Amino acid sequence: MSTAAARSVLERLRGVQWYDWDLAVAHTRSRALLMREYLRRAAHWARAYGAAEQWPFYDVTELIAPGFRAADEVESALEDFLARSVGTPSTARTCRGAVRWAALRTEHSGALPDRDREQREDQDPYQDLDLPDLYEPLLLLYQRGGGYSVGEFIDLYGVMIPYGEFHSHLTAEPFLTLAPSTLDALDQGAVGRITYYAKISAGHPRSAPRGILRRRLVGRDGVVHDEAFTRNLRWEPTEYLRRYELGHDDVDHVVISEREAAAFIERVAGAAAAPPSS
Repeated sequence: MSTAAARSVLERLRGVQWYDWDLAVAHTRSRALLMREYLRRAAHWARAYGAAEQWPFYDVTELIAPGFRAADEVESALEDFLARSVGTPSTARTCRGAVRWAALRTEHSGALPDRDREQREDQDPYQDLDLPDLYEPLLLLYQRGGGYSVGEFIDLYGVMIPYGEFHSHLTAEPFLTLAPSTLDALDQGAVGRITYYAKISAGHPRSAPRGILRRRLVGRDGVVHDEAFTRNLRWEPTEYLRRYELGHDDVDHVVISEREAAAFIERVAGAAAAPPSS
């Protein structure tokens, strides 16, 4: 059994600053998005294996291959780490799941046992469910400020989010832009109530805007801060929205979701990192 993938996940977990509240607060925007994406993925996996009652925080290997364990040395190191570092049973359960899932995926190379299919000689006991990696959003969330605690809400230590309904997560908009640089940009100076906008015009629809902006309302008085995401890969002050309100409306704009803003940021970052064409 190859242990490299499982060990790699365990090392990621060992590197987490589990109780750094300042780090968690600095990444509240991205952590909330990552948790919602995990809830969405967890709902799809649970539905695929008929385990809606176990949603949202579970060890997926118990659904796919009950009783599966990683190599003995990995399991021993994992349990030692959890006993020393991870405080909540829910978080520990998902950490186990992430390590064991890496081991199981290595063993089966993407073809996963289908728990519900009858095992007949003329049937392949494995199937490719075409589901996204369940634990990557959680691993990124952990790396951006530690874990969470559960109660009436999910407490991310800086922001609390509702569980939502299981079935609502099955139809939720995916959040697939998981590059650390994109998550950092969403967190950059993200204080206050934020609305995102896309600048649109002929040839630049909402899906490929000329640029994006955000308006932040800070404090009880709602002090306005308008910023544009620039080619310098940061948010910088802009007068566009104020000028538009005064009638300078040669370029229009529409409200967009945080996920759409993230997709634009990732495209800009990718273009900036691409080598110049010859």
